[in-house]
Amino acid sequence: MTDNPQETPARAVTGMVDHVLALAATWTAWDGEPAHVDDRVYTPHKAIRRVADHLVDHLAEMEARLAGEEPRPDHWHASALTSEADLAPFTQQDLDEARSRLTRLARIWANRLDALTDEQLDASPGEGWSFRELALHLRGSEYYADAVGDLS
Repeated sequence: MTDNPQETPARAVTGMVDHVLALAATWTAWDGEPAHVDDRVYTPHKAIRRVADHLVDHLAEMEARLAGEEPRPDHWHASALTSEADLAPFTQQDLDEARSRLTRLARIWANRLDALTDEQLDASPGEGWSFRELALHLRGSEYYADAVGDLS
């Protein structure tokens, strides 16, 4: 993750998803042994779930704030939970599903961010980070994929 002053908010999100999917392309070789990083456990499925949940959570926040609504609180278990589904083998079909899910979410983000003016990005309605800061925060979702790593 680099701090690039030329990076647009949309590119921060799409670049993060590109990074995650590049690593995920190696995860069909996963041996079933979870990665222990910091105080958490990570698997390919968990990394994809966390990236998707993070994108959905902040997208819902941004849309609510743009509509003048109070964002709904999330009830994710986040990375504290490692479910049985997270421990399943990561197949080519799972990779195909992840590509479809994450690239579509990234496009929704990019389209929305690109439609906002610089003023809207930086002086965003409601409480919380500006929308520019949200996009840059989402770039940090690379962490989940990096925790699993390149398994080629």
